Amino acid sequence: MTSVLFPWGQRTYVMGILNTTPDSFSDGGQFNTLESALKQAQVMVQAGADMIDIGGQSTRPGAATISLAEELDRTIPVIQALRSHGSVPISIDTTRAAVAEAAVMAGANWVNDVSGGTFDPAMLATVARLQVPLVLMHLRGTPQTMQQLTDYDDLVSEIKQALLQQVQQALALGIRPENLILDPGLGFAKTAAQNITLLKHLPELRDLGFPLLVGPSRKSFIGKLLEQPDPQQRHWGTAAACCRAIAGGADILRVHDVAEMVQVCRVADALWRD
Repeated sequence: MTSVLFPWGQRTYVMGILNTTPDSFSDGGQFNTLESALKQAQVMVQAGADMIDIGGQSTRPGAATISLAEELDRTIPVIQALRSHGSVPISIDTTRAAVAEAAVMAGANWVNDVSGGTFDPAMLATVARLQVPLVLMHLRGTPQTMQQLTDYDDLVSEIKQALLQQVQQALALGIRPENLILDPGLGFAKTAAQNITLLKHLPELRDLGFPLLVGPSRKSFIGKLLEQPDPQQRHWGTAAACCRAIAGGADILRVHDVAEMVQVCRVADALWRD
């Protein structure tokens, strides 16, 4: 399944987040059994999710890195079970080429790499060989260090240049341009103010010529604005951020609250898309 099955520009697509982790910032421990993960995936599909993004390694600030075996154990059985129950597109959220390959062999359709293909030197070549879409996200440092790496001379220009560099590497290694999606990486090596600036300047990233995935869901910058420490109580703030992303040209929104954000997308698309 390639990205061309999603006709870009006609509407906003919703990627449902399924973290099979005990320690993700918002839903850690809620879906880290096969039964609970499969049930949540089915709930999101019924609510209108266009794809499900499955991740076994938390990327919250300060998250510890788990072993390859543990990441495979957390994700591959869920992908196999979900694929056996339906045809919804599945994305594997990983920075490891071995996990990406195992996931695609198990039935995943996309690879979503928060490191933009920088953590594992084999990732880009692996995705090129698998011939599946790849989300390249902008990140500085690692989840352990990224919040100390928020100094930019020109935020939007530097992120744009970093994404362009990863695009060029991906193309050089044989990934087809129609299989690339870019993500500015809200919350990853960005302050609350910088996340807001990025949302306001998404059209400049669209100038690179690739679809944009944006993931504002329940992020800490929303919590700061709302003075809401509980991530699960940030759905209305997430809705506002999603509207701004759509107005700025986002093609995909990566969210936890699928049913609510499907409604947001439907109305926002009517307001901002031709």
